[in-house]
Amino acid sequence: MYGGGFATIPAYLRDVFGTMHVGAIHGRLLTAWSAAGVLGPVLINYIREYQIERGVPKAQAYSVTMYIMCGLLLIGFICNFCMRPVSEKHHHRSAP
Repeated sequence: MYGGGFATIPAYLRDVFGTMHVGAIHGRLLTAWSAAGVLGPVLINYIREYQIERGVPKAQAYSVTMYIMCGLLLIGFICNFCMRPVSEKHHHRSAP
C-alpha cells in the first residue's frame, strides 16, 4: 500500500492544489503520514493494554480498537470524498 500511495500522491496533490506549492504540501503530507505511522500503533497498544488491565480477555482486547480504526477509516473516506480542487486562478502559470 505504501508504494501505491507514494506513486499516486504527487499527482493527486497536483490535481487538487495545482503545481505552485505541491512540494511544500507533499512535505506536510509525508510528515503527517509518518506521525500517524508512529502514533497509530502506540495508541492501539495503549488501548489494548488499558482493556487488559480492566479485565477484558486478551482474545477480545482488539475488538474496541478495530471499531476505532474502522471509524477513523470512515472519517478519512468522508474527508477525501469532500475534497474539491482549488480554483484555477490559484494555479501557477508560467510566463508565455
